[in-house]
Amino acid sequence: MDSKSLLFFALFIILCLPLATSQEVDDEREFTYDVNSPNGPDHWGEIHPEWSMCNNGDMQSPIDLTHERVQTTSELGRLDRDYKSANTTLTNRGHDMMLRFIGGAGHIHINGTEYQLNQAHWHTPTEHTINGRRFNLELHLVHQSIDEKVAVVGVLYKIGRPDSFLKKMEPYLKALASTREVEKNVGIIDPRQIKIGSRKYYRYIGSLTTPPCDQNVTWTIVRKVRTASREQLRIIREAVHDEADANARPIQPLNNRWVKLYRPDDDETH
Repeated sequence: MDSKSLLFFALFIILCLPLATSQEVDDEREFTYDVNSPNGPDHWGEIHPEWSMCNNGDMQSPIDLTHERVQTTSELGRLDRDYKSANTTLTNRGHDMMLRFIGGAGHIHINGTEYQLNQAHWHTPTEHTINGRRFNLELHLVHQSIDEKVAVVGVLYKIGRPDSFLKKMEPYLKALASTREVEKNVGIIDPRQIKIGSRKYYRYIGSLTTPPCDQNVTWTIVRKVRTASREQLRIIREAVHDEADANARPIQPLNNRWVKLYRPDDDETH
């Protein structure tokens, strides 16, 4: 190759490299939790036509579980979890870490409908708030029925003693901290190891908290706020490959929806 050809080749490399890098960033994250970004939560509904519900929906999640709007009842019945051990994989999706259950990890029953447990992921800080208070971590257990209805069980955590399930996940979360869309085999996980610790729960109808923000999701938020250590919180935050400090969607309007709090008849506490 003569000197003229080398010069053209060098110019080609210099001109193309920044474009390739920019394209990779755009592809890597179509939406962000940074409220100052043009792809932030207030603009999710503008990014794709099929995401319009994020801006226009009237049953969006998360919400503040405000006591004035909560009806206490024993009629909902206890949360019927029928889980079993299953093979799992963990993926860093950029906006969160997703634990996927393969081959059937059991189900929950709500109003006569069976919802299979498909995946779990974490948000920091919590997306849902209780009387305006936001806690440190929220776990979502995502279920789906045979006719594709979605039911999510949420568990909230504050800083305190380490959580035993997160303890088990720590080495895998650390291993995927610097990856993107790499699916790592975790092995057999028993979702019954995810401690809830309370029979009381909130129930309302909302949406997915990430695009496309589809509605008519049945939400169950466990009333008891559990604990996780500061170190466990740090591991999850550092593992998520996102420039935003958090991966929690802002609170959405309740818009006259009901929120119910299940409390068994034999429970006299408030």
